[in-house]
Amino acid sequence: MDPRRGKKPALKPTPKPTVNTAAKPVAKTAPAPVGDERAAIVRRGASVRTKLVARKPDHPYVSAFSEYLRAECHLADNTVQAYRRDMRKFYEWAGDRKAQKLTVHDLADYAAWLHAKRLSSASLARHLISLKVFYRYLQLEAITLDNPAELLGAQKLWQRIPQVLSLETIEKMLLQPLANKYCKARDKMLLELLYATGCRASEISNLKVRDVHLDEGHCVCRGKGDKERIVPLGGRAIEAVRVYLRDERPTLAGPGEDPSPYLLLSRRGKQMRRERVWELVKSYALEAGAHPDVSPHTLRHSFATHLLAGGADLRLVQEMLGHASIQTTQIYTHVDQSRLKAVHRKFHPRA
Repeated sequence: MDPRRGKKPALKPTPKPTVNTAAKPVAKTAPAPVGDERAAIVRRGASVRTKLVARKPDHPYVSAFSEYLRAECHLADNTVQAYRRDMRKFYEWAGDRKAQKLTVHDLADYAAWLHAKRLSSASLARHLISLKVFYRYLQLEAITLDNPAELLGAQKLWQRIPQVLSLETIEKMLLQPLANKYCKARDKMLLELLYATGCRASEISNLKVRDVHLDEGHCVCRGKGDKERIVPLGGRAIEAVRVYLRDERPTLAGPGEDPSPYLLLSRRGKQMRRERVWELVKSYALEAGAHPDVSPHTLRHSFATHLLAGGADLRLVQEMLGHASIQTTQIYTHVDQSRLKAVHRKFHPRA
């Protein structure tokens, strides 16, 4: 030890920490979910995981085929997306097999595979049409020499009578938005326009302010293939549009210098999606006590049927609906029973 440093001071013992022997409250844990609760949690978790998983990229032929439909065939965006989904199903079935190597017997197996998924006859027919157009595109691009899909038979479709609402139900439905405290003028105008014009949900969603001519009493609708048609507007629809443009749309559009050109706006001032149009129509239909299957197309069917019941010419109804063929419009002549009975009483010798 160095004598110059002296003795080291004695170290005091470190006191031991006192332990509280009192019983501590144990944190309560929530009971494990059982039964329906657990199943609901599993479903929510699965849906979240499904959204997080990136979708497999499309086959290069599918992407090029979609551009061909849009740029050269000038098909509507909804039609292009439908064909694209159909071709994803086709490559899901084909796997690693090349489309140009498949025969008509292979494609017949594809049709059987679709049928095993319990698709409706209309969906199955569209899948086969998509396949034929896809092989026609492969021929144009010299990817394949023949079109085996042309040898597939066409799916026969049963003609279904469309669902139509009565006048009383429509009147109740059109009054429902007035009890809604949010965007009641907008929703009222939406229902009035759907019933007054017979427009599809996508056509109403894409309608712009400049397309509505209130003084002239008509609007310009753009249907499939971007085809334009002029549809008259009734007095109640015109009044609903005026109220919306005056009272609610300026608030929805916001104070921006460049507001949205679309007529129907969401609460964020953006174009209302057609899916939202479906949701609103269904909710107001349920509040009015209508069938749960009511959709914007139900109002389109009701529009055409009520016109024919009032004595409108079939050709004019075809023009207002934007049907390419009058055979599509003729289905509404089978819906109105009163018209059929009147014709029967007038012309049948034993009526």
